[in-house]
Amino acid sequence: MRVITLFLVLVSVMGAFAQSRRIAPGSASDASTAQLSITGTELSVKEMFTEANGYIKSKGTEFDAKKIPFSDRLFKQAKLEQRQLAAKYATMAGGRKGLAGEDFYYLGMLHWIAENLDGTRENLRKFVSIEDGAADRRQTARSIVAVVLAKQKKLEEAETLLADYLKFEPKKMTERARIEGELAKAYQLQKDFVRMAPHAEESYAAAKALLKDASSRPRGLGEILDAGMLVYEAFRDGENQKKAEDALEDMRVTAASVESPSFYYYAVDQKIKYLVETGRKAQVQEFYLVSLINAAKDFPVRAASSDVIERLKKREKHYKLLGSPAPEMPSVDQWFPGKPRSMSEFRGKVVLLDFWATWCAPCFEAFPYLREWHRDFKGDGFEILGVTRYYGAIGGLPADNPGEIAYFKTFRERENLPYDFVVGKDQSIQHLYGATALPTAVLIDRKGIVRYIETGSSTTRHDEMREMIVKLVAEK
Repeated sequence: MRVITLFLVLVSVMGAFAQSRRIAPGSASDASTAQLSITGTELSVKEMFTEANGYIKSKGTEFDAKKIPFSDRLFKQAKLEQRQLAAKYATMAGGRKGLAGEDFYYLGMLHWIAENLDGTRENLRKFVSIEDGAADRRQTARSIVAVVLAKQKKLEEAETLLADYLKFEPKKMTERARIEGELAKAYQLQKDFVRMAPHAEESYAAAKALLKDASSRPRGLGEILDAGMLVYEAFRDGENQKKAEDALEDMRVTAASVESPSFYYYAVDQKIKYLVETGRKAQVQEFYLVSLINAAKDFPVRAASSDVIERLKKREKHYKLLGSPAPEMPSVDQWFPGKPRSMSEFRGKVVLLDFWATWCAPCFEAFPYLREWHRDFKGDGFEILGVTRYYGAIGGLPADNPGEIAYFKTFRERENLPYDFVVGKDQSIQHLYGATALPTAVLIDRKGIVRYIETGSSTTRHDEMREMIVKLVAEK
């Protein structure tokens, strides 16, 4: 839905929302196998939770000691191992007789880490019903159960539990932001933007309050960007243009106040795209130039303003293309296995131009998604073109054009990529589409208009692209 994870501190899994993001299942590593072999029979439920909750932090320390960068891949693997460990401990603890008091809290938290929503809800509700439970843990339990209910689309129950949470102390801004945010997302899925908006606004207000605490600022930036975008989307999809723009402007001002160039750029970038989406392309260039001037004024530290300005300048070509007819691709040397076509011949279809290279590791991360989208939307008039060029090398060794073509053909079959490859003689196509950084994705609608251009690869980016593809194929 959005590129919010830029601001999240991935290795922070402490507290009530340790497993807020789902990770695709995979095979456990040798390290996890050793970890999971622990019987745990001598551990209390609290000790089980402490071990599972601290798993990713301990893995980070282990990798640091071995001087191994804690990459996104290793984080996902550690997250999977953590989930498996929590699930094992939850099963063991749940089978014990005589559970009482805080046992239900820690058992519920194990289920939460393991992403077992029913187990989470059942055990944390038992804990809340205990009169002598610690007030702060009872509040955390209420907040997590409210989130679970929102995720399970039991919205009236979630609303009731939110009201209960607000009656008691202590109230934590992180917990309030998360409950309100999950309710907003649930109403968004139901396209009930009227009920979504107030929850989004409360989540945003709570997230902004986190910025007052320097120790909470890294997480606060993540929360506020997520919440701010929910406010924007509630009013955008509810067709309240003024309030949608007000939300983006408030995000920009807030970003300047906390001196966050990334957050600031994101708010400006969204505003430019919104102008295009709402048929105000004529205003884009003026707003773009004003934003460059404002960035220089809003950040007293030159490095910060330069960061924003550089990001915006890299997007200038994209801003000019958005909302405009897709230009013809110049200097095409090879097109296979299909026959060369002009962009005008694709009218009536939704087209994804995937700019990639064989040496680009992030490009490879997109291949499973490209195969999936081709499978799911081919019948709806969706086409993918993998656009690359000659680089004069294969695997770091010199290669001539015929050698590269032969390699591209083998590569396409090996990676099971079911769409056409377009090979340019030089960088002309990349320059024309502003795709000098890889990977770059360009989505073109049935009328031949460029509707989406983004660079980079991430789970949230791929989710965003799928959402856009669904939207465009639905347009007839």
